[in-house]
Amino acid sequence: MAVDPNIKILCVDDFSTMRRIIKSLLRQIGLHQVVEADGGATALEILKNEPIELIISDWSMPKVSGLELLRAVRADDRYRLLPFLMIASEEEKDHRANAMESGANEFLVKPFKAHALRVVIEKLIGK
Repeated sequence: MAVDPNIKILCVDDFSTMRRIIKSLLRQIGLHQVVEADGGATALEILKNEPIELIISDWSMPKVSGLELLRAVRADDRYRLLPFLMIASEEEKDHRANAMESGANEFLVKPFKAHALRVVIEKLIGK
Protein backbone atom coordinates (compact mmCIF):
# COMPACT_ATOMS: atom_id res chain seq x y z
CA MET A 1 0.00 0.00 0.00
CA ALA A 2 1.29 3.47 -0.83
CA VAL A 3 0.59 6.94 0.46
CA ASP A 4 0.36 9.95 -1.83
CA PRO A 5 3.65 11.81 -1.18
CA ASN A 6 1.85 15.14 -1.64
CA ILE A 7 -0.62 14.81 1.22
CA LYS A 8 -0.60 17.76 3.59
CA ILE A 9 0.00 16.78 7.20
CA LEU A 10 -0.60 18.96 10.24
CA CYS A 11 1.94 18.22 12.99
CA VAL A 12 0.83 19.57 16.37
CA ASP A 13 3.18 19.65 19.36
CA ASP A 14 4.10 22.37 21.81
CA PHE A 15 7.79 21.36 21.67
CA SER A 16 9.56 22.51 18.52
CA THR A 17 12.13 19.71 18.93
CA MET A 18 9.41 17.08 18.78
CA ARG A 19 7.88 18.72 15.70
CA ARG A 20 11.33 18.62 14.06
CA ILE A 21 11.72 14.93 14.92
CA ILE A 22 8.31 14.06 13.48
CA LYS A 23 9.00 16.11 10.34
CA SER A 24 12.29 14.25 9.93
CA LEU A 25 10.56 10.87 10.31
CA LEU A 26 7.93 11.93 7.77
CA ARG A 27 10.66 12.97 5.32
CA GLN A 28 12.32 9.57 5.79
CA ILE A 29 9.13 7.92 4.55
CA GLY A 30 8.75 10.34 1.64
CA LEU A 31 6.22 12.81 3.05
CA HIS A 32 7.34 16.43 2.80
CA GLN A 33 4.17 18.56 2.98
CA VAL A 34 4.10 19.25 6.72
CA VAL A 35 2.49 22.23 8.40
CA GLU A 36 3.48 22.83 12.02
CA ALA A 37 1.31 24.03 14.89
CA ASP A 38 2.63 24.80 18.38
CA GLY A 39 -0.64 23.81 20.05
CA GLY A 40 -4.28 22.94 19.62
CA ALA A 41 -5.49 26.52 19.21
CA THR A 42 -2.98 27.16 16.41
CA ALA A 43 -3.97 23.86 14.78
CA LEU A 44 -7.64 24.86 14.71
CA GLU A 45 -6.71 28.16 13.01
CA ILE A 46 -4.61 26.33 10.41
CA LEU A 47 -7.47 23.91 9.68
CA LYS A 48 -9.69 26.85 8.76
CA ASN A 49 -7.21 28.07 6.15
CA GLU A 50 -5.40 25.04 4.73
CA PRO A 51 -6.54 21.75 3.21
CA ILE A 52 -5.12 19.25 5.72
CA GLU A 53 -5.33 15.50 5.01
CA LEU A 54 -3.90 14.08 8.24
CA ILE A 55 -3.40 15.41 11.77
CA ILE A 56 -0.60 14.11 13.98
CA SER A 57 -1.03 15.58 17.44
CA ASP A 58 0.67 15.28 20.79
CA TRP A 59 -1.59 14.44 23.72
CA SER A 60 -0.06 16.70 26.33
CA MET A 61 -0.06 20.41 25.46
CA PRO A 62 -0.94 23.51 27.49
CA LYS A 63 -4.08 25.56 26.81
CA VAL A 64 -5.69 23.26 24.21
CA SER A 65 -4.57 19.65 24.70
CA GLY A 66 -4.42 17.03 21.99
CA LEU A 67 -7.60 15.48 23.36
CA GLU A 68 -9.40 18.85 23.27
CA LEU A 69 -8.15 19.39 19.70
CA LEU A 70 -9.40 15.92 18.73
CA ARG A 71 -12.83 16.58 20.22
CA ALA A 72 -13.06 19.97 18.45
CA VAL A 73 -12.08 18.36 15.14
CA ARG A 74 -14.64 15.56 15.54
CA ALA A 75 -17.38 18.05 16.52
CA ASP A 76 -16.93 19.98 13.26
CA ASP A 77 -18.64 18.34 10.28
CA ARG A 78 -15.92 19.66 7.93
CA TYR A 79 -13.25 17.61 9.73
CA ARG A 80 -15.30 14.79 11.23
CA LEU A 81 -13.65 12.19 8.98
CA LEU A 82 -10.15 13.72 8.88
CA PRO A 83 -7.60 11.04 9.87
CA PHE A 84 -6.19 11.83 13.32
CA LEU A 85 -3.12 10.20 14.86
CA MET A 86 -2.64 10.89 18.56
CA ILE A 87 0.84 10.54 20.02
CA ALA A 88 1.77 10.39 23.68
CA SER A 89 4.80 9.74 25.82
CA GLU A 90 5.40 6.37 27.44
CA GLU A 91 3.92 7.50 30.76
CA GLU A 92 0.74 8.62 28.98
CA LYS A 93 0.10 5.38 27.09
CA ASP A 94 -2.91 4.71 29.33
CA HIS A 95 -4.63 7.55 27.45
CA ARG A 96 -5.06 5.32 24.38
CA ALA A 97 -8.62 4.25 25.24
CA ASN A 98 -9.72 7.82 25.93
CA ALA A 99 -8.21 9.02 22.65
CA MET A 100 -9.82 6.22 20.66
CA GLU A 101 -13.22 6.77 22.32
CA SER A 102 -12.96 10.46 21.44
CA GLY A 103 -12.40 9.70 17.76
CA ALA A 104 -8.66 9.21 17.20
CA ASN A 105 -7.99 6.83 14.33
CA GLU A 106 -4.66 5.65 15.70
CA PHE A 107 -2.41 6.10 18.73
CA LEU A 108 1.39 5.91 18.92
CA VAL A 109 3.59 6.00 22.00
CA LYS A 110 6.81 8.06 21.82
CA PRO A 111 9.48 7.34 20.96
CA PHE A 112 8.67 5.66 17.66
CA LYS A 113 10.61 5.01 14.48
CA ALA A 114 9.90 5.97 10.88
CA HIS A 115 8.70 2.44 10.07
CA ALA A 116 6.02 2.52 12.79
CA LEU A 117 4.87 5.91 11.55
CA ARG A 118 4.73 4.64 7.96
CA VAL A 119 2.63 1.61 8.95
CA VAL A 120 0.11 3.78 10.80
CA ILE A 121 -0.11 6.39 8.02
CA GLU A 122 -0.54 3.71 5.35
CA LYS A 123 -3.34 2.21 7.43
CA LEU A 124 -5.03 5.62 7.75
CA ILE A 125 -4.67 7.01 4.25
CA GLY A 126 -2.99 4.42 2.05
CA LYS A 127 -4.34 3.93 -1.44
